[in-house]
Amino acid sequence: MATKISDKYEAWKAEANARFDQLKANEEELNRIFAEIYGMVGEVPIEVEDRYVSVARIFDTAEEIPESFKGNKYVRTRRDEIVSLISYAVGCMFGRYSLDKDGLILADQGDTVTEYLARVPVPTFMPDEDNILPITDDEYFDDDIVGTFVEWVRAAYGEETLEENLRYIADALGGSGSARQVIRDYFVKEFFGDHCQTYKKRPIYWLFDSGKKNGFRALAYMHRYQPDLLARLRTDYIHEQQERYRTQIAHLEEASFDADRTQKVRMEKQLKKLREQLAETTAFEEKVHHLADQMIEIDLDDGVKVNYAKFQDVLAKVK
Repeated sequence: MATKISDKYEAWKAEANARFDQLKANEEELNRIFAEIYGMVGEVPIEVEDRYVSVARIFDTAEEIPESFKGNKYVRTRRDEIVSLISYAVGCMFGRYSLDKDGLILADQGDTVTEYLARVPVPTFMPDEDNILPITDDEYFDDDIVGTFVEWVRAAYGEETLEENLRYIADALGGSGSARQVIRDYFVKEFFGDHCQTYKKRPIYWLFDSGKKNGFRALAYMHRYQPDLLARLRTDYIHEQQERYRTQIAHLEEASFDADRTQKVRMEKQLKKLREQLAETTAFEEKVHHLADQMIEIDLDDGVKVNYAKFQDVLAKVK
């Protein structure tokens, strides 16, 4: 049955906020009881300030958060909840989580889809086969992260409400353009930063990043890392992306000969971007090639910081 994310959000907000109100009331009742026991009624405060209640309170927007909640690290907004939903979806894409079973699914070193199917034999949503989800500024690959996310929303909430749910997600994230473009912009520009914040600068989803021109980016799940990951990243993704850039550049260069002045200006702008992305991706490919030849092993017991540093030349900086 199709489900609206908006309805799920409202139900969760009501539950969380009722829990907040109940906890605050309980703490104030305890204060009153102890004040009476120790004969200090009127001398000690009974009311508990909102900022000191240590459980989530959800507001639709940051502008709605009252001054009384300032300093409460448990305050959340609708955007925060949607960002958490996206993070969970990415976990499902990698097989860390499943729509069909609670708890962690793939969390052992070197886990593959084979282990996933052993634990979830008939999945509602199938995780990515090769542990590489490309994040580019257009849908170039079959397993493009935005396309995969759309399929996850379809599997989780149904076909009937798909477009409404994507629009709701996009509206919560903010930005302009179609729902899919807003979601793509989020993955390109903000997802990894939010992930690092959630995981206290110890990301388990690693972002391979060519640089500021967004020539090439892709996520991989640390727990599913295999020594041949970078070789596959290079041959199956980076090389393909380079060839696409070359094809697009050649097409635009040819088309510009018959274009009018306005079209030429637009095309030159596109060409400049594509040439910069190709140059950036070419330099990135050389770095990946160097590391791929080493077939680097990792040990999960060493922790994220140690393992991440082994690939720091080709991974996004953790901030």
